[in-house]
Amino acid sequence: MADSQLVILNKIQIQQKINRIAYQILEDNLNEKEIVLAGIWDRGYKLALRLRTVLLEISALKVVLLRIDLEKENSKLIATTDLDESKWKNKVIILVDDVLNSGKTLAYGLGVFLNTPHKKIRTVVLVDRSHKIFPIATDFVGLEMSTVLKEHVDVVLDVEGVEDCVYLS
Repeated sequence: MADSQLVILNKIQIQQKINRIAYQILEDNLNEKEIVLAGIWDRGYKLALRLRTVLLEISALKVVLLRIDLEKENSKLIATTDLDESKWKNKVIILVDDVLNSGKTLAYGLGVFLNTPHKKIRTVVLVDRSHKIFPIATDFVGLEMSTVLKEHVDVVLDVEGVEDCVYLS
């Protein structure tokens, strides 16, 4: 870890945030039998996997996991998913990413579902940096913090030899 990095969430705190978000998702979907956790590859998907684990422990919900791969550097929406659209049609969709900065990634992630009927779409981020330039609202947030634009938030999940952590640099 470089000297210029500040730990803002450690492994235990990350799990506490995930647990709290899972309970919030459950409360928001008490009348549902099934939800779709759509994780944006790669850290959003890893976060969705962890949310799924907690949701399966605390509820009877069927939780479908969907992986969304985005070409983030492209100015047009180019996305692929690992499931057919019939798997999320007319269901509750929870879009998951690690950090919300400008909102572009979540906006592109939402674009995947625009042509398919659904019950509702909610968004989850572990860290919201409050620098939105896209009209994106977060429904469930682990930590909201104001940062300066030149700072970077780095979420480390499931990296071999490195403990889960969120850094500010």
